[in-house]
Amino acid sequence: MPLSRFSAALVVLLAACSGAAAQDASTLKKDMIGQWELATTERSKTCVVTLKGDAAPQGFKLELEPACAAALPFTKGITAWSIKGLGDIVRLQNAAGEAVIDFTEVETGIFEGLRTNEGVYILQNLAAARSLAKSMDQMIGDWSMVRGNGQAICTLVLTNTDAGNDNFQVFVKGKCDPAITAFNPTLWRLDHGQMLLMSAKGETWQFEADDNAQWRRVPDTAAPLIMLREQ
Repeated sequence: MPLSRFSAALVVLLAACSGAAAQDASTLKKDMIGQWELATTERSKTCVVTLKGDAAPQGFKLELEPACAAALPFTKGITAWSIKGLGDIVRLQNAAGEAVIDFTEVETGIFEGLRTNEGVYILQNLAAARSLAKSMDQMIGDWSMVRGNGQAICTLVLTNTDAGNDNFQVFVKGKCDPAITAFNPTLWRLDHGQMLLMSAKGETWQFEADDNAQWRRVPDTAAPLIMLREQ
């Protein structure tokens, strides 16, 4: 019996979707080959994973650095990796092909995976992860907050003390301008090239690095606020 126009269109649509999924899976596989950092969200525990394109039983080969088993015990069961779903899931799997942890991309080059009763883990390009870690390390310490005229109005201490949700503790040091005291920053983090200061009340101040290696509050105002590292 000949296909109806609807049935024929449906077959074409399904074939197109299947082809697109296969293309997406192939592209993702190519993009994933290389070194990645597997870590807790606050990066207190990290592990380097090298994903390879060589075939392995039910997936592709990978290598885990020796320190992985101690840092993240669940990695002991990982023997291979694969692309699952509609070509959008990166699976780290055991010898039976079962998921040890599945990752989905949340930002370009950054994947999140959840393990029940353990929490969220991040899979990120190793070079990018180490660049972020270096940037974080450079931020730790005492910073002067100054007006645009160079008048210092407060000293803040940025720490690497984890406060959850990728945030870290910040402390006010000494007396500050009433505007800073009223804001009362307690948390900070780097986010998409910006430095965020957050108050206990949930307010957020955003700063961007300018050409003078300073951090300037954005959007800019007639009375700008600038953060300078203290020597």
